[in-house]
Amino acid sequence: MSSTALLTDHYELTMVDAALHDGVGRRPSVFEVFARRLPGGRRYGVVAGLGRVVDAIERFRFDDDVLAHLDQRGFLSDATLEFLASYRFRGDVEAYREGELFFPGSPVLTVRASFVDAVVLETLVLSILNHDSAVASAAARMVQAAGDRPLLEFGGRRTHEHAATAAARAAYLVGFAGTSNLEAGRVHGIPTMGTSAHAFTLLHDDERSAFASQLAARGHDTTLLVDTYDIRAGLERAIELGRRGLDSVRIDSGDLAEEAVAARRSLDDAGLTGTRIVASGDLDEHRLLELRDAPIDAYGVGTSVVTGSGHPTAGFVYKLVARARSEDGELEPVAKAGGVKATVGGRKRADRVLRDGRAVAERVLPWQERPRHPADARPLQVPVLVAGELHHRPSLDDVRAHHRAAIAELPEAAFDLTDGDPAIKTIREFA
Repeated sequence: MSSTALLTDHYELTMVDAALHDGVGRRPSVFEVFARRLPGGRRYGVVAGLGRVVDAIERFRFDDDVLAHLDQRGFLSDATLEFLASYRFRGDVEAYREGELFFPGSPVLTVRASFVDAVVLETLVLSILNHDSAVASAAARMVQAAGDRPLLEFGGRRTHEHAATAAARAAYLVGFAGTSNLEAGRVHGIPTMGTSAHAFTLLHDDERSAFASQLAARGHDTTLLVDTYDIRAGLERAIELGRRGLDSVRIDSGDLAEEAVAARRSLDDAGLTGTRIVASGDLDEHRLLELRDAPIDAYGVGTSVVTGSGHPTAGFVYKLVARARSEDGELEPVAKAGGVKATVGGRKRADRVLRDGRAVAERVLPWQERPRHPADARPLQVPVLVAGELHHRPSLDDVRAHHRAAIAELPEAAFDLTDGDPAIKTIREFA
């Protein structure tokens, strides 16, 4: 089990060192993760990465190698190194379920523990939630734009090798049908798929030989990539060799709508009415929407689902909102002042206000208060870790089902791909 303890920032440990030194480090504290706004005019965000956060917290241990490295660096006291040597998170975590939707101010994750136990998790929690939620939020828009046509995640070569696996998981949980990433298949059980690239065709003396080789090796339940040279000629060769049956052809360039129409006509004329057309090539939600009327059966999406241009950051921050004045004292709200970065103190609860099954608002109120009209809403937070013990770990299939249910609650305006306000308003019920 590899340690995640150094997937953090230097200043997290210097804060621990100082807080232990002056005696305030053991004060009970509450941190909240929230976004001040939705990025890029998005109408909603999708929470993703909670399962990975739980796994990372479990592995957040300072083993001998990590401690030796920190000792060599010389910026921590012996007392702090001793504390870290026995560190294991024993606090509480409540969170929005994975696949849930979030809006400005949504308390998507709450950590309750001593200050030193909780603050060290900040960078790790944010790095996972910000990445995975950004990918999921972008991918969810693509799923909506694609309608009932399956989406395949092909982005592994456009990002960090480990980020590729996380991105495949985030895309799958919001409705992508599968991935090309084998590690995502091994670790997360996501369906994997893929056949050949242009290099395979170019290796052979001609396109016909490449297609014949692929069919001989893979059978007719395969996809022939027909745009290495000339799309129409490539399609003719695919039809010639696949007359006994061919699962699909893929078009990766050109005018995808026009080429799909021509391909569908040629395939049908040849009696290959069951052969599917797969389109790929720099697709995003806007391009997918443009292709809705084209006879395309599935899409491969790469760059836009895994890179920053496709998923502006979720913008989550991890802020202290309450602390006690002594190790056994009562929690008191604390808040940062100052313009757009000001925070609202105190631990919070949240629910989704519904009217006739449709979401109309996100209600956020102090934890100790109960909603005045609880019958019209569903609670959003669940206990994930209680005294360090795991209480919530749904399967990926359960996460996908929860996301479908949450998306179904949104008003129709939420699916407009143009920049706009959040799909529902956030109501903050504070005195």
